[in-house]
Amino acid sequence: MRMPRLFEGEKWLVLTGLLGFMLAAVCGVWTLVNGGEVAPGGDVSKAFSFDAALGIFILSTAAITPLSGLGARGRLVFRISYIALALYSYGIETIQNFRGVNPRFVDSDSVLDQTAGNIFTFVALFLVLFYLYLGIQFFRSKAYKLRPEMAVGIRYAMIAVIISFAAGIWISSNEGRFTGDGGNIIWLHGLGFHALQAVPLVAWLAERATAKSSEHHRYLIHLTGVSYLLGLIAIGWQTWNGHAIMEWSLLPVIAGVCFFLSLSAGAAALSKAFGSNTSKSQSSGL
Repeated sequence: MRMPRLFEGEKWLVLTGLLGFMLAAVCGVWTLVNGGEVAPGGDVSKAFSFDAALGIFILSTAAITPLSGLGARGRLVFRISYIALALYSYGIETIQNFRGVNPRFVDSDSVLDQTAGNIFTFVALFLVLFYLYLGIQFFRSKAYKLRPEMAVGIRYAMIAVIISFAAGIWISSNEGRFTGDGGNIIWLHGLGFHALQAVPLVAWLAERATAKSSEHHRYLIHLTGVSYLLGLIAIGWQTWNGHAIMEWSLLPVIAGVCFFLSLSAGAAALSKAFGSNTSKSQSSGL
């Protein structure tokens, strides 16, 4: 069975992700020159962060989709659907903020703005549902057989993404990111999505190491994934209690330790992959 490569066959998803960076650059320049706020309720700086975050998310998705084990037809359905949903999200977030309208919590009597906001809610729901469809594929044997280490890492990342989606729903139901005296749900929302880069990267490095014990490589992947998820749970618990994650208390300390363990496992995987490549180069020179 041929081993699929990252990004293979996903040019249009890659271009959709890069579009997010282009839009974020436009919003960033505007914010630097004119400030972010646009009366009565828009904020271009929020469009900047949204477009950049969605761009990273789409690029990460383009990288792992070829490893999902989906057939050509299933990938096509996912690709077309996700590109369409992402384009609407880019458009509504950017255009409405430039127009002075909050695209999520519309405070306008305009039928057009209300309709666009309601559609955005359904688009966000479909973004979650289609991603769950993709995520399930990595828990099947077909994806595992293609690239076992990557499949294990992506499984952890998908669980973290589900936590992020849940945090996004929490923000919507809460009608804002702030909760309690100092809680900010956006930390949980953002860090969960970054697992999509962090954990598969460690899996990719472990995959390239050529030490005798593949079980040790799996251990690094599991350590990264488990510690990252435990860190997210600690942050979520702290936020649920309405407290800031930067305060000096038990849960933030636990989260910090967990993320440090995850980072350390990544550094170990990098060291092993680099050491393996160095050994290959030395051997080929003899």
